[in-house]
Amino acid sequence: MAALLHPLDKKSAALAFVLGLATILGAWGSQIIGGLYPCELCLEQRMAYYYGLPLLLIVLIAWNRLPLAVWYLAMAIVAAIFAWGAYMGAYHAGVEWGFWPGPTACTGVGDAMDFNALSDMKPVIGCDVVQFRLFGISLAGYNALISVAIVTLLGISIWAQMRGNRRG
Repeated sequence: MAALLHPLDKKSAALAFVLGLATILGAWGSQIIGGLYPCELCLEQRMAYYYGLPLLLIVLIAWNRLPLAVWYLAMAIVAAIFAWGAYMGAYHAGVEWGFWPGPTACTGVGDAMDFNALSDMKPVIGCDVVQFRLFGISLAGYNALISVAIVTLLGISIWAQMRGNRRG
């Protein structure tokens, strides 16, 4: 059992990366293959993955070459990015449930329209429109839960490092 837990810091960080990568690939797949169009808040939620995953990948690749202080800082930054992603997912889920209003970019009437642009129109999805639910939870809700799981895994990694596990 001890062999499974060693090194817990790297395993939990790698699991956080895999979970994040699977999530963003799933988002792209639901858009490209599934035909679900992202709203403004959906696109905003993806930013955590666009910034957090490359930084986490760099940490994983340079695992034993990073000074410990830099490692802690980078892991804290990645955790903060995904904590922000969890907030954005929860905020978006709240907009979908009608708990609070969404941003005007998602729910406003828009600007004047140029009729010459009709041939290039793409669907515009309101942030309060749920395109898919599974077990009563929307994709924004799942993103919030997954982001919390990623933050938790990163916290476990930091905790394991603080407990004296070697980054190996």
